[in-house]
Amino acid sequence: MRQSGGMVIRRRWRAILYPLFLYCVSGAAGGYFVWHAVNGQRGLKTQEEYEHKIAALRDQLKGLDAELAQWKNRIELMKGAAVDRDLLDEETRSVLGRIDVKELVVFLPPSSK
Repeated sequence: MRQSGGMVIRRRWRAILYPLFLYCVSGAAGGYFVWHAVNGQRGLKTQEEYEHKIAALRDQLKGLDAELAQWKNRIELMKGAAVDRDLLDEETRSVLGRIDVKELVVFLPPSSK
């Protein structure tokens, strides 16, 4: 009787431990996939972070578009009849302190006052 009683105990342990082990393994696998669905590289939290980055980059793009429009306007003002080329040339030379190779430079003595 002891042999049959021992086998019954082993079968009971197997009947308890095998399903428990399978539940633990399947729970761990399910937990792994759920964690990666939320926190993974393409998870829900990452999607929210990407949406915030996209919004910030769109705001930056709007600012850059405004700056581009401003620069285009400034360049447009310098084209054509808006600016006299001789006046522009004279102003740039006086600001930069440069002269053309073809220009004649005459040094005058300092005036005494």
